[in-house]
Amino acid sequence: MEKKVAVVTGASRGIGAAIARELAKAGMYVVINYCGSEEKAQELKTEIEQNGGEASIYKCDVSDNVACKEFIGNVIAEYGHLDVLVNNAGISNTKPLHFISEEEYEKVLAVNTKAPIFLTNLLYKRKKIKKNASIVFMSSLAGLYTFTPANGLYSLSKGAITSYSKSCAVEFAVRGIRSNSVHPSMVNTDLKMKLSFSEEDYKKDMQKYLLKRYAEPFEIAYAVIFLLSDAASYITGHTLIIDGGRSLK
Repeated sequence: MEKKVAVVTGASRGIGAAIARELAKAGMYVVINYCGSEEKAQELKTEIEQNGGEASIYKCDVSDNVACKEFIGNVIAEYGHLDVLVNNAGISNTKPLHFISEEEYEKVLAVNTKAPIFLTNLLYKRKKIKKNASIVFMSSLAGLYTFTPANGLYSLSKGAITSYSKSCAVEFAVRGIRSNSVHPSMVNTDLKMKLSFSEEDYKKDMQKYLLKRYAEPFEIAYAVIFLLSDAASYITGHTLIIDGGRSLK
C-alpha cells in the first residue's frame, strides 16, 4: 500500500480518523476530508506526520455537489490520481418515521447516500481513480439486520449504500476496481454520544452482543484496511459485518 493515494471522507474524528491513521501507517498518502472545525483535522494531520506518515486536509461538505467537484479537482491537481476511496462521512437521525420531516429525510440521505454515490461516480467517470483501485463504503449493521425503533431513516440510508456498493462491484470490475462495504454495529465514537440513550441503556444494550461491549474505532479501521489491501485482492461486492456477534442474538 506504500505511496498509494487515499481519500477518506469525514476523517477528522471517530472511525474516519482511525482509518486515516492506519492508512498512513501502511505508507499511503492520506487526504483527510472534513466538514466543520479545522482543529481536529489539523491535529490528525500533525499526529500522522509526527509518526512518519504523510497527509493533507481538505474541508468540503461532500453532500454539496459543487463543492465536491472542487474538492476532487484540488486533490487530483495535487496527486494526479487516487488508489483508494473510503466513503466514511455520515450522520445519524433518531426519530420515529412518522415524525421525520421532508427536510430531515433530505439531509440524512444527502450525506449518507447521495454524497458517496456522487463522489464515486465523479471519480470513476473522470477516470481519476486508478485501475485496480479499491473502494470501501461505510454502511452499518442497521442497513442489514438490526432495525430498531427511531432508527428507520438511518437504516434506509445505509441499506441503499450497501446496494450501491454491490452495483459498483459489478460495473467497475471491467477496470479491476473492487468495491466493498463494511457494517459495524455500535462503535464508541462521538456519533454514539449524540444518541438519546442513558448509560444504563447502553449497558443493557451491550448484553445483546456476544462480546458484551461496543467496538472501538480502530477495530473498524483494521477491517477497512484489510479490504483495501492486496490481502483482499479477490474480494469484491462483499458486505463485511463487524458486530461483536450482535447479529447472532
